Amino acid sequence: MEYQAGGQRSRPRPAPESLRAQAYLQDYTAFLEAVPFPSVVFDHRWDVVLTNDAFETLFRGVGPHPTAMPGDNFLRFVLFHPDAGTILAEHESSWCLPMLAHFAAAIERHGQDPVLRSILREIAQDPIMDAAYRHGLPHWIRSVGPDALEHDGAVRPLWHPDPRWGRTDCRIVGETPKTLKDMGYTRMTLVLRDARRSTGAARTTARVPRATSHLSVVPAAEA
Repeated sequence: MEYQAGGQRSRPRPAPESLRAQAYLQDYTAFLEAVPFPSVVFDHRWDVVLTNDAFETLFRGVGPHPTAMPGDNFLRFVLFHPDAGTILAEHESSWCLPMLAHFAAAIERHGQDPVLRSILREIAQDPIMDAAYRHGLPHWIRSVGPDALEHDGAVRPLWHPDPRWGRTDCRIVGETPKTLKDMGYTRMTLVLRDARRSTGAARTTARVPRATSHLSVVPAAEA
């Protein structure tokens, strides 16, 4: 009925599908907290929907930024936050370029999305980032092959603030159940690997210096 007794308009009720989605996300949040490794759920723009405590711990030392906090938009964090390299080791080759490749794919699928378009404009405003996106990225893809673009299964280095981990590697595990996928969300978990199993990872708590630029010069594609 449009009106309740007494002539007061009834409050709109959420659609049953919306209620089910909310309930599912609440339960999924509890499930995510039981995971001991950093885990994040984001949408096609990389806007963060859910994180767990382990994710918050990994990025707890990151300084403030108006648009690129890891708990707000993970893509913006990787590309634009000056502290990203203090957590994501080998920042350019292991994190920035793969994320730029995924961003390029997202632009092809959702070219009119205003958030993605704003990220594209921000890339264009940074000469080094723009060169990496337009020239360095195609060259890198040709060098490493298309399989290197896949997040799931990739092993990437990082610096963990907990000295028990320090400089280590993580294996990225993409595990998105159908219900999350139907909502347009993706889940990514960083499975930390003991430094003794991390090839070439020195067990040290020394940190890389704060970056003065988002990227250094990335070689342009060969003519």
